[in-house]
Amino acid sequence: MARTPSKPRLFNGRDASWMQFNRRVLEEAEDPSNPLLERVKFLAITGSNLDEYVEIRQAGLMQRIEDGYRETGYDGLRPDESLEGLTRDIHAFVDAQYACWNNQLLPEMRKQGIRLLEWDELDRDAQTFAQNYFQREVDPLLTPIAIDPAHPFPRVLNKALCLAILLRAKRKSSGPLVLGVVTVPRALPRFVRLPASEKQFDYLLLQDLIAKNLTGMYRGYEVLAHAAFRVTPSIPTTPW
Repeated sequence: MARTPSKPRLFNGRDASWMQFNRRVLEEAEDPSNPLLERVKFLAITGSNLDEYVEIRQAGLMQRIEDGYRETGYDGLRPDESLEGLTRDIHAFVDAQYACWNNQLLPEMRKQGIRLLEWDELDRDAQTFAQNYFQREVDPLLTPIAIDPAHPFPRVLNKALCLAILLRAKRKSSGPLVLGVVTVPRALPRFVRLPASEKQFDYLLLQDLIAKNLTGMYRGYEVLAHAAFRVTPSIPTTPW
């Protein structure tokens, strides 16, 4: 059947439809009528769904662009136009995920006695417990890397959480800056359970505990800044 100019208005592309589905899952996380931990679970599902989309769906779209496909789909968009619009949608979606977590779920969890704490919020006993846990369980699994001309950027595992660290040699205050990378161990839980009362559950993010100990891992360097990152490859067959 021949297409008419009005027909594309009746259709969404399959990738846009997928994003709309994931948006509906996020709405379940945002819905205060749902049980709190169910909302947390829904938010986690949106994250794994988005990873799968980038790895598979977006990969196929990028491959079509690379292969030179210019034909419009049933939604009236070429592959490059679809990718441009979906990229904007993904950025807006991630902003909505963070807003849901930071502005809705975390405050509600605190009201229910479930606290995700920053290091400065920990009392002395909790800090001592966390440091002992780091020395006993975490430090043996870490491989801090400094990137320089002799040490190129390391191979980063698919979807592995890492810390990027901005360093400067202490002996050369005006010397060049150096980038460091530490991979957060996958073998350990992402949340470190801290001692608390029976009615309260306190946790510290594993990457925050590692970040607190960066100075000891990079002796001879001043740690200027750090940030967590993950690499989600769009084309699974591409070597990293």
